[in-house]
Amino acid sequence: MSVSAQTAPAADDQLARRNAFLLALAQAIGGALASIVITTGPLVGYMMLAEDKSLATVPVSAMVLGTAFGTLPAGMIMRRFGRRVGFMGASLLAAVSGLVAAYAVFQNTFGLFAVACGMGGFAGAFVQQYRFAAADTASDAFKPKAISWVLAGGVLAGIVGPQTVIATKDMFEPILFAGTYLAQAGLSIISFILVSFIKIPKPPKQTAASGGRPIFEIMRQPRFIVAAACGICSYALMSLVMTATPLAMIGCGLSETDAALGIQWHVMAMFGPSFFTGNLIARFGKETIVSIGLALLAACSVVALMGVELANFWTALILLGLGWNFGFIGATAMLTDTYRPEERNMVQATNDFLVFGFVALASFSSGALLNAFGWDTVNWLVFPFVVLCFILLGWLWRHTAQQAPA
Repeated sequence: MSVSAQTAPAADDQLARRNAFLLALAQAIGGALASIVITTGPLVGYMMLAEDKSLATVPVSAMVLGTAFGTLPAGMIMRRFGRRVGFMGASLLAAVSGLVAAYAVFQNTFGLFAVACGMGGFAGAFVQQYRFAAADTASDAFKPKAISWVLAGGVLAGIVGPQTVIATKDMFEPILFAGTYLAQAGLSIISFILVSFIKIPKPPKQTAASGGRPIFEIMRQPRFIVAAACGICSYALMSLVMTATPLAMIGCGLSETDAALGIQWHVMAMFGPSFFTGNLIARFGKETIVSIGLALLAACSVVALMGVELANFWTALILLGLGWNFGFIGATAMLTDTYRPEERNMVQATNDFLVFGFVALASFSSGALLNAFGWDTVNWLVFPFVVLCFILLGWLWRHTAQQAPA
């Protein structure tokens, strides 16, 4: 039996379903912040910078770093004050970041704009906890479905973010995108209202007081090691290839519209399967779904290495999104087996700190690798990490078989 709490029998999953639905909606709204910054941040930076245009992507990197640095504080805050208070506070911080970003655009202040994006990234660390919060009140059978429901909200986020940009970019013409960040602040207030309705009881006092096991004891579990490694590789490899793809497409003579449409299909492939990934996990097992995800990531690079036509790039991006979905959701579901109720916040925050630390490294290095070594090298780098994850999954299977009673 796993050490995760048997929080509720299947018959009592009504609360879990309610929470998962609210968090999925909040994911759609809160997740739009990231897509807004990814879409407009480099353009705003390019307009603000008079000389060194190579720094135009700093706002996006600041957002990723903000998420990485926010993961551990998010866990500590929610462990002490509860999920709802943490999520509500983060929504207010996201609203403030939108207001500060809009002010920076009006004032043409690049440094302040990057700081605002970093603040939004810090708030995004709490959004990353939505998937864990959805599992907190769920039975073991419903946990994978709850996680996948929340991540399915990313499909709507992929629509809400770009449509917000299109609708508001010229609101204060000739100052582009100032209205977009004011709209982001408004979306964050909507997210605040949604998360205020979730109900997640704190762990029982007698267990919460004990504080649980030391974090390093939990991290030494084979299942934690494998779950964290597969989650890191799924997310970081996706970030590595996705960040380089638009630049590679334009470098191969394709248009910005081709690149934008490719990213759109990629985002849909990332989050669209979440509507049924939980059912697949329940039927075939977490490790099996993670393995399929890793295989799809490798297939993405195989297709990308076969040519530089539009079909190659678009197909590779779709496979990349599908691989992330299966690999990351499966690894997240595996992680829920490694902790007790009183340990959940710190374990989840530690996992996200590791994941987004490596994602930040991948996003920073992607452009440099592409420029220095080329598109093929970026794709070849995927294979050794996929192989490593398969080796770790095999090691976990062997360890579990040895621990099973005769």
